Amino acid sequence: MSSGHAERRLAAILAADVAGSCRLIGMDEEGTLAQLKALRKTLFDPKIADHRGRIVKNTGDGALVEFASVVDAARCANEIRRGMTTHNTDVPQDKRIEFRIGIHVGDIIIGEDDIFGDGVNIAVRLEGIAEPGGVNISDDAHRQIRGKIGIDYDDMGSQVLKNIAEPMRVWRARIGLSSSLTMSTKSPTEMAQPLAPPDKPSIAVLPFQNMSGDPEQEYFADGMVEDIITGLSRSKSLFVIARQSTFTYKGKAVDIKQVGRELGVRYALEGSVRKVGNRVRITGQLIDTATRLHLWADRFDSPLEDVFDLQDRVTSSVIGAISPQLERSEIARAQRKPTESLQAYDYYLRALAGLYRVSREENIEALKLTEIASGLDPDCALSYALGATCYIQRKMFGWSTDAGEERLEARRLARRAIELDRDDPAVLAMVGDALAYVVGEVEEGAALISRAINLDPNHAIARNWSGWAHLYLGEVDGAIEQFHVALRLNPLDPWIYTVQTGLACVHFFAGRHEEASSWAATAVGQQPNYIAAQRIMMACHAMSGRVNEARQACVLALRLDPTQRIAGINDNSPYRRFDYLDKLARAFRIAGMPE
Repeated sequence: MSSGHAERRLAAILAADVAGSCRLIGMDEEGTLAQLKALRKTLFDPKIADHRGRIVKNTGDGALVEFASVVDAARCANEIRRGMTTHNTDVPQDKRIEFRIGIHVGDIIIGEDDIFGDGVNIAVRLEGIAEPGGVNISDDAHRQIRGKIGIDYDDMGSQVLKNIAEPMRVWRARIGLSSSLTMSTKSPTEMAQPLAPPDKPSIAVLPFQNMSGDPEQEYFADGMVEDIITGLSRSKSLFVIARQSTFTYKGKAVDIKQVGRELGVRYALEGSVRKVGNRVRITGQLIDTATRLHLWADRFDSPLEDVFDLQDRVTSSVIGAISPQLERSEIARAQRKPTESLQAYDYYLRALAGLYRVSREENIEALKLTEIASGLDPDCALSYALGATCYIQRKMFGWSTDAGEERLEARRLARRAIELDRDDPAVLAMVGDALAYVVGEVEEGAALISRAINLDPNHAIARNWSGWAHLYLGEVDGAIEQFHVALRLNPLDPWIYTVQTGLACVHFFAGRHEEASSWAATAVGQQPNYIAAQRIMMACHAMSGRVNEARQACVLALRLDPTQRIAGINDNSPYRRFDYLDKLARAFRIAGMPE
């Protein structure tokens, strides 16, 4: 092709491929290829034809498509995404075929049977950083479709794309609810896809409305819901969505059917809390998410000193309404008082609320509140366990000021908590992760987390931390299993980036760098300030030969924590496999981290 007579034109380019295709083909080569062939015939090719697109070439597990209009390209991508969501409704998470799509509008060069140029390269790179099931578009494409197609896009900021000279502003199609949280990262609710209900009764407890007339009592209403979720989740006959996912609906007008689809549950519990003087009133209504029918509604009143009995009554009534055949012993196991001191409990709830806000200042304040709670009730195991969790968060975000001293204090709090209560799943989970991650006593921490899961199979945070514990011990299959259970129990978790980072680490150490990069990119998009996500992103780029991108990620990681050094990898590392540490060191060296 003579460069002097190359045919050029402006076009919208759509690049698509299947996320994790190597893993899927490795699991079931013939079945995966048959599914891909059927999807092309029934969904992909017809949608492209409907929107006047031209398939330039198929690329094994994907395709390159040209459109005359970027509006057509974006509409086509959205319909393909919706079609895949429907197709995957009853497919297990690890067996789903999910397309990633990138769209750019720009100048292309026309070959005999192909197209070339930056317009094509950018679309391909945008697809490469899209999350499974996601659609990324360039800023140029976004300007041309804004306000025209009824699809919302979130600004991902400037992104470094492989072999593209300058960083580019990228936009991500919003999936699920159209509302967003008032934070710099993207709400997991925005990326929610329909989930199939499990094979046993399933419930989501939505945030209760604070009817006290005092905004300062919001933490109290949230605490009531948290304890009701805890009580319900201890029934092994129920599947209970974690608090972090249900609270993404806080302060929003809720469509119960939509909640059922997004969380994959049959039932939802709504309610309100009114605390006036020394009296507490809880109202609740249990709703079938498929039909919107109210199955049960009731009102519960009690003096403040009987608040734990009040929670037990709500829990027992809900369990009884959902499944009358449940063993009464399951209900009895849910009725555990965290402390006899209401004042200590109040400080514990305040500390918990602060920890969820994820900031250095709130972390310091939460630690102080746990100390006050422990002073008021020295036998409250949860207060000590939550104090240890504060040190987990400090290490996660690089807020530690004296790692050695904080390690000793986390160990002291964890030991005291476990002395007081070895049968509370929340205590076991928090203490287990503190011992494994902060203290470095991985084996004992993993055993405590395992016990927490045995007592409460619905404890999503324990599942997440169990995934990390398996990873520290080099047990790849166990880690993947636990991380995916955590995703299902807590699909809208604002801290979901910790699970995604864990999956990125698992695939990185297993040598699946492409899949690791995909999970890492998703985690960084959720929380750019999470150091572990930035570090594994850097490592993935380095080991994939994307040195410039690795160095860019290294710069970002060092901004978050300038004290990071390669020599520090072994310092108090929870990883038990030296080859893992060696691979990280080699990757960080390529990326330019200081020795």
